[in-house]
Amino acid sequence: MEDTGFDITPSIQSHMAVGVYANGQPAPLYDLGWYRPSGQMFSTAADLAKLAMMLLGAYHRKLLEPDTLKIMLTPLFHCDKDYFANRTGTPWEVNEQLGYELLRKDGDLDGYSATFSLVPQLKISMVVLMAGTRSQNQDVITKAYSYIIPAMERAFRDAKRVLVSPPNPAPYVGFYTYNNITFYEIKAGPERVLIMQQFGPQIESLIPERYRTIKLSYLVDRVFKVVFEKQYPCILHVGSASVSLEAQDGQLFNFYMFDKFGLSPGFDAPGLNTYNVVRIAHRPIFSK
Repeated sequence: MEDTGFDITPSIQSHMAVGVYANGQPAPLYDLGWYRPSGQMFSTAADLAKLAMMLLGAYHRKLLEPDTLKIMLTPLFHCDKDYFANRTGTPWEVNEQLGYELLRKDGDLDGYSATFSLVPQLKISMVVLMAGTRSQNQDVITKAYSYIIPAMERAFRDAKRVLVSPPNPAPYVGFYTYNNITFYEIKAGPERVLIMQQFGPQIESLIPERYRTIKLSYLVDRVFKVVFEKQYPCILHVGSASVSLEAQDGQLFNFYMFDKFGLSPGFDAPGLNTYNVVRIAHRPIFSK
């Protein structure tokens, strides 16, 4: 942060924006002396963006451990409803916006106002430095995030998923069943990524075909995660019941240890409340 400091020299002042009062008159610069850390830091949006990237763990090199960053961004106190923040930390004021924690720190001095803000869950930040007084009628930060957060959610939803194939798909390929009610076929698709399709009389009569096929992205050892590559409805109505496909996205599949033939005899999917799905020798034939 090469353009940040507390000692406002004539050279620094010559590059600074002129602060103004609400009536449009220029505001003088104050030297706060020993009190400088409370309100005399000068900086640039680019420098503060570096600080934001570091706090979000997105900087090009690691300066602090992830656990340290987590502690720094965690609020410490719940506040009274009359306070301007729901929770506070050091130095953050924390409020919830659209389901996300918005951490911010405002600063105001005669003729100037500034806000440094973070949304850690989305790894986004916004820095606003203003020559002038803060608007009393509308919070610029909250208003901006009301557009930015939905846009980020859409971008994440529409982003192409990166799928990872297992070192060897053969141990997982085959047919499986859960209590002879639900049946699964797992096969290796393009680039050896596992594709799992549900089938069986009960499934085929209730769930549209395009929602019966999912892909499994390899994580580590025998663990995979569910990946829906395309948009899906948040709630899929199945008869009188409903299923949250969004809740299934990203859930883990844990395949069992390989048997003497080098095949996995089954799998569990705890997040989907599915256990003891066992391998069967061939595709079953269903009678009407």
